This record gives sequence, structure tokens and C-alpha cells, in this order.
Amino acid sequence: MIKKLKLLQIEFSGELKRYELPAFRAAIAKKAGHEHILFHNHTQNGLRNKYPLIQYKQIYGKPAILCIEEGVDEIHHFFKQTSWEIKIGEQTQKLSIKNLNVNQFTMQVWDKLFSYSIINWLALNSKNYVEYQKLIGISDQLSFLENLLTSNILSFAKGISWTIEKNIEVKITEQTRTKQLKHKGVNLSAFDLKFSTNVFLPNYIGLGKGASFGFGTIKQIRK
Repeated sequence: MIKKLKLLQIEFSGELKRYELPAFRAAIAKKAGHEHILFHNHTQNGLRNKYPLIQYKQIYGKPAILCIEEGVDEIHHFFKQTSWEIKIGEQTQKLSIKNLNVNQFTMQVWDKLFSYSIINWLALNSKNYVEYQKLIGISDQLSFLENLLTSNILSFAKGISWTIEKNIEVKITEQTRTKQLKHKGVNLSAFDLKFSTNVFLPNYIGLGKGASFGFGTIKQIRK
């Protein structure tokens, strides 16, 4: 099945550090209005357990927002505000748009492979972390991560109402870095990887846990 995907990428002037992304997200959600749940992914009953359609990024040190499908329509709740002044920590910052890109992508599974990098990927939860730690061989660990990455791609597809009918191929080609990063007050293992897959994926979408906070951001590697 082929799916048309709407995507809006907004980059702002100013500087933003990676650890400031949760505060940036909270400030934008507050400005847009907490009744608009796509900005913060919470409902009255708790967490909205679906792929985030508004994601907050740090792109080359600049604050950015990625809007996907319904998120493209919802962003007007922020744009219609008379003031774009937000507070991050103790600092007040007036946002101005540096770049704005609107795209429509054709999502499909191809007969060829695309190469990507993924940074700060939170692949492991409390359950599969234990399973991963039991694996001794590097090949077994990579195979385990490849299965998780495949699941993350399928979750993304489900979140944009795209039914994938072909087999997905995912191959990790290089594991460049593993580190500990804090997410919602908890230290988690984060991976920087390069991988190939037969699924076309737009630049800067997030995969895995914490995607709306800028974790698991991908970018295509051009050959």
C-alpha cells in the first residue's frame, strides 16, 4: 500500500541545547493551548499511546518543530498567537522563523535499500534491556536491535495510518556510539547507529521512545 504523507518542518532562529528540548516542548504546548493534545501527547486519561505527530527537535543547534499529517493542521494553534515569546528555564526567548519547509512524501516499501543515521535512539525499555544484557555476541546484539528498529518503523507506519504489506528489511551497518541519556528523570541507553532499510523514511522523523522529545531522530545518508 502506498501512502501520501504531509510533513511540515519549522526551524527557528536562536540557540537550543539538547537537554532544553523538554522545556521547549512544554513552552510551545502552553502557548498553543493544552486542550490541543498533539502538542504534548497527553489526554485527560493519561498518555496518548500513539506515534507523536508533533515532534520537537534540535537541528544544527536551532530549535525546530516537525509536524506530521494532522500535526500540520494543528500547528496553526501556535501560529495564531500574537506573541511567540516563550520561556525556557530562566531564559525568555522570542521565536522567529528561520526556515519553513512543506513537503508531501510517497511512503512505500521499495526493492532497493536506503541508508540512514539515527541518533539518541532509545531502543530499550525495562523489559528488553534485561534481554539485551544477556546477549554475549555482537552479532546477536545487532540482530536484537534490528528487530527493535523494525518494530519502531512499523509503529511509525501505524501512527500515520500506513499499512505495510511487504516484508521490511533492516540492517545495522555501523554502531557509532552508545551513551546514557536522561529521559523523564531516568537514565536510559541511547544508540547512535547507521542502518539500511527498504522503507523510505523522511528526514528528521523520530523512531522509538521519546520521539516527540527529539530522541531517535533519523537522517538519510546520501551516497
